[in-house]
Amino acid sequence: MTATDGQRAPACPIFMYHNIAQAPRGLKRWRSLYVSPGAFARQMWLLKRLGYTGLSMSDAMPYLRGERQGRIAVITLDDGYVDNLQSALPILQRYGFTATCYVVSGSIGRYNNWDAEKLGIEKPLMTAAQLRAWHAGGMDIGAHTRSHPHLSQCSYTQLHDEIAGSKADLEEVLGAPVTQFCYPYGDLDDRVAQITRAAGFAAATTTQRGRAVIGTDLWRLPRVQVARHHALPQFALRAFTHYENKRA
Repeated sequence: MTATDGQRAPACPIFMYHNIAQAPRGLKRWRSLYVSPGAFARQMWLLKRLGYTGLSMSDAMPYLRGERQGRIAVITLDDGYVDNLQSALPILQRYGFTATCYVVSGSIGRYNNWDAEKLGIEKPLMTAAQLRAWHAGGMDIGAHTRSHPHLSQCSYTQLHDEIAGSKADLEEVLGAPVTQFCYPYGDLDDRVAQITRAAGFAAATTTQRGRAVIGTDLWRLPRVQVARHHALPQFALRAFTHYENKRA
């Protein structure tokens, strides 16, 4: 991903998913958070067909730092839903891809208590055993705080608990380092980013639209949201062109 003389540095899409499942009937809000297993499979097929390797955030770090070159796309899934394990994992393994699932450590084995009331639906989150199965399947786990708050509204003490605390929680569950972080709601400021870096995370993703290039702040990485209504041509437009960057 390093730039050649006279050329713009190649851009890397960091895809943002949530649920890999059919949207429940009757769900009226945020249906876009659901991408069907069939659509997800077609998107992964397209990446493979075009010569891309799908990587987790941890696997992508040498490329994002400019230490390696290659045609890669980063795959991230927010919150830690059970359907990520059931539906996304087999598809990722089929294509030899890896991905990062960002987990809300205080809700392991529970449900999406931060937005269940607004959605009118409780979506199951992975248990500790299921998180270990995801990790054992070659996938990466990142932290997504303990309770999914708006971090810019938290005190210093709360920030330390949410950010460093989620890292400690997940490392205890996995018995392995957790080096990646995702800001809930994409909500951050300079103070939040500094505390995230000081907590020992190698990188952190936002909800800012755009593709990452060499030199992008590793603790403020933009992503490309993939929504339920995105057909394969729309997915390709967002992934492989400057479409997202123009709207960042």
